[in-house]
Amino acid sequence: MREATVTRKTRETDITVKVCLEGGRTDISVPSGFLAHMLESLGVHASMGLVVKASGDVHVDLHHTVEDIGIVLGKAIKDALGDKRGIERFGLAKVPMDEALVEVCIDLSGRPFFAVHGAEAFKGRCGDIDLDLVVEFFRALAFNAGITMHVTVGAHANGHHLAEACFKAFARALKEASAVTGVGVPSTKETL
Repeated sequence: MREATVTRKTRETDITVKVCLEGGRTDISVPSGFLAHMLESLGVHASMGLVVKASGDVHVDLHHTVEDIGIVLGKAIKDALGDKRGIERFGLAKVPMDEALVEVCIDLSGRPFFAVHGAEAFKGRCGDIDLDLVVEFFRALAFNAGITMHVTVGAHANGHHLAEACFKAFARALKEASAVTGVGVPSTKETL
C-alpha cells in the first residue's frame, strides 16, 4: 500500500495527515468548514484515503493552519509515492464548476515549482477563509511534495466555485499522475 502518515507540531499548529493513494476513507477535522469541504472534495476526486486532523491559532486567523495543512499534506503525498516506480508521473485535469473553469497540470518530478496563471481571481473571502489562502495551500503542498504544478484559471465569478474547481482539478491530476501503469521509474535519469 502506498500510504504515509505525517505529523507536524509547532507553536502555531498541530497537524496530522494520513494519505493512502490506493483509496480509503476521508475524515477531515479542521477548524474551517470551508477548508474541510475542499479537503473532502480532494480525497473523493483523487480516489485516495485522506485523514486530516488539525488545530491552530485561528484566533489570529486561518493563514498558519491552512498553509501548514498544505505543508503536511505535501510531505505525506511525497512519502506515499515512495520511489515513484511505475507511476504515470504527469497529470492534467480541467474542471468546470458552473461558471468557473480551472486547469491543473502537475509533474511528480521531485522538482518543486508552483505557478498560478490568473492569480488575480483569488480575491475576497469565501466561507470562513480568504481566497488567497487557496493559493498559499497549494504552494505549500507543491513545494513539500516535490511537485511541479501549474494552476490556470480560465473563468471565474464565484469564489466558492473557483476554489472547489482548484481542489477537484488538483485531485484528478494527482490521481492520473500517481497511477501505477508501468514498472520502471518514468525518467531518462531513472530517478525522480
